[in-house]
Amino acid sequence: MAESGHKIICVNRRARYDYTISETIEAGLVLQGTEVKSLRDGKADLRDAYADIQEGEVFLLHAHIHEYEQGNRFNHDPVRPRKLLLHKREIERLLGKTQERGLTLIPTRMYFSRGKAKVELGLAKGKRQ
Repeated sequence: MAESGHKIICVNRRARYDYTISETIEAGLVLQGTEVKSLRDGKADLRDAYADIQEGEVFLLHAHIHEYEQGNRFNHDPVRPRKLLLHKREIERLLGKTQERGLTLIPTRMYFSRGKAKVELGLAKGKRQ
């Protein structure tokens, strides 16, 4: 448990190395049953993940949530696009920032807050390598 009462699932350490993160925002995740069980085991990876706004909705792309070991044939696809839950006003504000300034949405960490799966998105600008 972190000091803020969150149970941290995974952290994207590479995000702070590759990007300059100006602000962060918390978003809920729409998940299937076996995905939640796999997250409770701490089996997720945000290394190549990013968020994209499509038709007024935000999706988390390329986030890898491992298949649940005790899952059967109804197990989930590990890298499927996952919908993020944000208010409409927040989505519009993020859409404006990502289109104007060349910023992108990068997940920095995934955690449980009061039993709900959350992802922290950072508004990021790429660093020169």
